[in-house]
Amino acid sequence: MLDVVVLVSGGGTNLQAIIDAVESESITNTRIVGVISNNKNAYALTRAKQHGIHSECISPKDYASREEFNERFLEKLDEMNPDLVVLAGFLVVIPPQMIERYRNRMINIHPSLIPAFCGKGFYGLKVHEAALERGVKVVGATVHFVDEGTDTGPIILQRAVEVCPGDTPEMLQRRVMEQAEWKILPEAIDLIANDRVKVSDGRVVITE
Repeated sequence: MLDVVVLVSGGGTNLQAIIDAVESESITNTRIVGVISNNKNAYALTRAKQHGIHSECISPKDYASREEFNERFLEKLDEMNPDLVVLAGFLVVIPPQMIERYRNRMINIHPSLIPAFCGKGFYGLKVHEAALERGVKVVGATVHFVDEGTDTGPIILQRAVEVCPGDTPEMLQRRVMEQAEWKILPEAIDLIANDRVKVSDGRVVITE
């Protein structure tokens, strides 16, 4: 059984997609053992509570230094003892010691087809604004392992989404969530839960 902790900052739509997939058993051999948010007002915490999932809030604003926050953040995560950590719209920089501790056991969902529209400053609506400004015809989402860079870890899954005439950033964001993010994030977790994902020489290999 794969024990998963999900890190969130906002509404938790990707968290809900994971919850729904676990409950419908499209994700197998998996249970969500905890949800951590940096935002006490995140609706994702309500979603967790509604499904009986243990949740906690830990914010950098509550600590005298970032080092103190990083230490407590790692302690709190370790207390939940996850096999896999899932970043689902988590808007806090992951401490280096956490990346090292959970190397190849921490994944992130990013709302673009990496390497396009990723890296520092590209998150949320900013990604979709940039895509529309560039005039691309296809966007999408990526699930990747987390490493020391920003959106640079080995890619597990990607899914493309068409840009439609008249799209606003909000419209495009919604379509990318519905057609890509909510599909490939649960799929990636299921692959990992069933030991079908390996990292070799910095690349992901998916086995049958």
